[in-house]
Amino acid sequence: MTWLVYLLECADGTYYAGITNRLEHRLEAHNLGQGARYTRSRRPVVLLATQEHPDRSEASKAEAKLKQLPRSQKLGFFINQE
Repeated sequence: MTWLVYLLECADGTYYAGITNRLEHRLEAHNLGQGARYTRSRRPVVLLATQEHPDRSEASKAEAKLKQLPRSQKLGFFINQE
């Protein structure tokens, strides 16, 4: 099963990063206010980028690296890792 790291832009301009193996379902949950607490009050959210990983462990490691980056480097993370 393929896992994805994803980057969202919230309605207030902030970014949110997460992982999932069901992207469409997860995006719908975020936009319905049923996703992460962070995105509930920052709807709607827009998908900016995704990155595939072979398993949950690898996706979690990539997500942790992404979250450590400053905002200005987050989109570049997806370009440089392909």
